[in-house]
Amino acid sequence: MIRSASRLVATTFALALLAGPAFAQTSPAAATPSHLAVAREVATVTGMTRSFDAMTEPFLDQLQQMNVTRPEIKKDLDEVTAMLRPEIELQKEKMLDNVARVFAARLTESELKDIAAFYKTPTGVKYVAIQPGLLDDIVKDLATWTQNVSEYVMIRARAEMNKRGHQLQ
Repeated sequence: MIRSASRLVATTFALALLAGPAFAQTSPAAATPSHLAVAREVATVTGMTRSFDAMTEPFLDQLQQMNVTRPEIKKDLDEVTAMLRPEIELQKEKMLDNVARVFAARLTESELKDIAAFYKTPTGVKYVAIQPGLLDDIVKDLATWTQNVSEYVMIRARAEMNKRGHQLQ
């Protein structure tokens, strides 16, 4: 669960970086159906949609945990879980539509086609495959780095304030 949470945080961090001002701005109204289709493709081939599964599967897992404490409801709970899966898939499709609109608002159709083409290459496929591990490592490194920089800043600030006759705790 911690790995999933760290991946989610890392993915969110990476998405925030990708959404920076370096991307071209297009009007959301200007997105054609083909533009949105390519944007959906990019969201899928980049592995972004995996985070939807990482977020929704725990909900169903929680339901299944009730089998442990209430075995008499196992059959009904299994049926309800099976019934809910298509509904959850529909919710993930709605989220994919939202992601496509965000991509289409920030990238041209041509840029999205270039991105999709890269992610279909052997290098792009490999990147998507190893991305969860990369993000786990980056999150761990980021936590250590943040702690070290925080300590460094406090040590340096105390030293500089001490030179100026002030004591910081």
